[in-house]
Amino acid sequence: MLRFRDRHQAGVMLAQELAGYEGRNDVIVLALPRGGVPVGYEVAAALAAPLDVFVVRKLGAPQNEELAIGALASDGIFVLDRETMAQLRVPESQLAEIIGRETLELERRDRLYRGARPFPDVTGHVVIVVDDGLATGATMRVAVEALRQKRPAQVIVAAPVASVEACAALREIADGCVCVASPQPFYGVGRWYDDFSQTTDREVITLLDRATRRPASVTAGQA
Repeated sequence: MLRFRDRHQAGVMLAQELAGYEGRNDVIVLALPRGGVPVGYEVAAALAAPLDVFVVRKLGAPQNEELAIGALASDGIFVLDRETMAQLRVPESQLAEIIGRETLELERRDRLYRGARPFPDVTGHVVIVVDDGLATGATMRVAVEALRQKRPAQVIVAAPVASVEACAALREIADGCVCVASPQPFYGVGRWYDDFSQTTDREVITLLDRATRRPASVTAGQA
């Protein structure tokens, strides 16, 4: 079964699946930080498209933060998995606490990554939203729903690896879902990477800075 060496190699391979968007002046690549940024960097380089970030925070379960009970975007839009919340018996008071905490972290990251740069105007553009993998798709779902309010021409979801279930759910709300592999059983995103070490804030900032300074002719893989 296909495995990726790291997120950069995964981004190069994902870009090949998105080659039809190369060189178009109406395409913008938005990466979900942190892990989606190295992938998005390579995609944007290959497509000669601008790169930016769209900060979305997973809402983790009280006793297991890795288990998503929803996701939150910077515009105050959130998606909740009510079924999982019911199974875990998460009270509304605790949900409000989780949302408040993640809102503060979302705002911190947005300031850190973007600084004084405004969010790009995506009106009428094809927006390719990139992450390093899609397990449940909850985080990507809230990203798509938030971006819809900014009136893009299309929203295309893209990831190197995704579960079959996540792809099916996202195709219902996005204009397309592109991935390199959809293995079954899925196990988890990290299972399909040799190096799935955490992407740091410094790496995110460095890659965004490189993306703004590189010439349009740069080739993918030059991280």
